[in-house]
Amino acid sequence: MQILKASDIAPQFSLPNQDNQTVSLSDYVGKKILLYFYPKAMTPGCTIQAQGLRDSQAALAKLNVEVIGVSPDAVKRLPKFIEKENLNFTLLSDEDHALADAFGVWGLKKFMGKEYDGIHRITFLINENGEIEHVFDKFKTKDHHEVVLAYLQK
Repeated sequence: MQILKASDIAPQFSLPNQDNQTVSLSDYVGKKILLYFYPKAMTPGCTIQAQGLRDSQAALAKLNVEVIGVSPDAVKRLPKFIEKENLNFTLLSDEDHALADAFGVWGLKKFMGKEYDGIHRITFLINENGEIEHVFDKFKTKDHHEVVLAYLQK
């Protein structure tokens, strides 16, 4: 697993969102993107992380930052997550984990003594020119949004 780092060019992508419409990185030229990878919709940690970003949406928008969540969930699961948690940002379905592979966040994980392949909870701030400005990989799900805002406001 080779995680992309600051100054790398973000891989181009086109994936279906919660409405099964194609969303591409090129749709966001001129904006910063907070591309966050999460393991599975409607699980406790992913819900807490999404709620924090939802509640920080106004502050992020003032900083010209669009939030996009990416998981290996099927498209049909995403609208349920958005509706249940009243999310106000885009979620993308990466079922074949091609985007997670491209960013280097798909790999071996361990949980309760079992090993399996899955998404590592890592967030990339992509600048207006498509370059990775910062990688957030040290945070707790409950304070993820605070870590992001602290970086953006410095």
